[in-house]
Amino acid sequence: MNIERAKQGFDPDRLNRVAVWQDRYVAQRKYPGSSVLIRRGGEEVFFNTTGQRNIAAGLPFQRDTVARIYSMTKPVTSVAIMMLAEQGLFHLDAPVSEFIPAFSNMTALVPGAERIDQTEPCATPTLHQLLTHTSGLSYPFNPGLLSQAMDSEKIIFGPRQGRLADMANRLGELPLAFRPGSRWEYSVSIDILGRVAEVVSGKTLAEFFETEIFAPLGMTDTAFSVPKGTGDRFASLYTPLEGDAMDLNSAKTGGETLRLTDEAGSSAFENATMYSGGGGLVGTIDDYMAFAEMLCRGGDCHGGRLLSPKTLDFMMRNHLPGDIASMGPQSFAEQPMEGMGFGLGGAVVLDPGRARSPGSVGDFSWGGMASTFFWVDRAMDMSVVFFTQLSPSSSYPARSELKALVHGATVT
Repeated sequence: MNIERAKQGFDPDRLNRVAVWQDRYVAQRKYPGSSVLIRRGGEEVFFNTTGQRNIAAGLPFQRDTVARIYSMTKPVTSVAIMMLAEQGLFHLDAPVSEFIPAFSNMTALVPGAERIDQTEPCATPTLHQLLTHTSGLSYPFNPGLLSQAMDSEKIIFGPRQGRLADMANRLGELPLAFRPGSRWEYSVSIDILGRVAEVVSGKTLAEFFETEIFAPLGMTDTAFSVPKGTGDRFASLYTPLEGDAMDLNSAKTGGETLRLTDEAGSSAFENATMYSGGGGLVGTIDDYMAFAEMLCRGGDCHGGRLLSPKTLDFMMRNHLPGDIASMGPQSFAEQPMEGMGFGLGGAVVLDPGRARSPGSVGDFSWGGMASTFFWVDRAMDMSVVFFTQLSPSSSYPARSELKALVHGATVT
């Protein structure tokens, strides 16, 4: 293994620091357990797992552990949209109302609004604005009047919140937080795109994912519900917060850093009714690596092809006028905002110095609420996937630390 690592441009002793780092997070009771998988040049160069997937039962965090990937679902949905776009079924400047009539006759909150009814007419968000989080939609955990309304009406696209079509229609009844295209705000826009994929394809999002993406990539353990036959491989979810583990901006921590918040046997993910394209999937680290490698290798899929290399190049470009920070964000985000642009489905590194994290210009990445993370570095021909199960993802700076460790082990 050491020889192979060296061949792929890694110093094996330095790469082992990743394992030491993982063990330290477990020993300090920051994460219950974790796994890291690295591939370069199409070959596996590192895998390590440590800790537990279920602390009470004493079950180890293993390679085949099934985990909640939450917002790492977003790149999958974005790929689905681009697969349909490649068929000429729509163009990205199409208004979403062409597919979901509930988004016709849109309004946006007026600047400085103090009530949810203080609105003005505005354009309907386009598919491109949904893909880039510039649509005017939001999340319940963000600040602002729209977020408060979404929270009170429980518009979060949770796994047992009914059908995607119904939730999308409910959201369409609310005003936008701002005029489409004027700001960047992390949002449920990718959930709405999941519904667009259903309307256009004639399939449920679960069916489309399974037949068009998961089966071709061999992702047999990834779905909206924990796959049958996985036994006790489904990991428990923990939080350091005293209150809601889904409150990504909360700082209300208690003495216990690993509070159980969701477990096998009682999890909504074991029988999902909502196919959330923004955060609904569960899966294994090898399954997600298959998806990441498809991105890294220009859409290639076991001799077939999900997307063309040109489409992947397009997706991994920055689609904002500048970096995310220049777009006046007021929301939580899974990534730094300075020196980071946004493509279709993930963040794009524009300047590693301004992002304050080692990397290559053009790195494509995203993470999930349970602190999972991946990035694809096509300049280095490398894909990295990190799995753990702790919410919220803002609890620790693990993502920037992992990037520093991996780049610190790279010698060629």
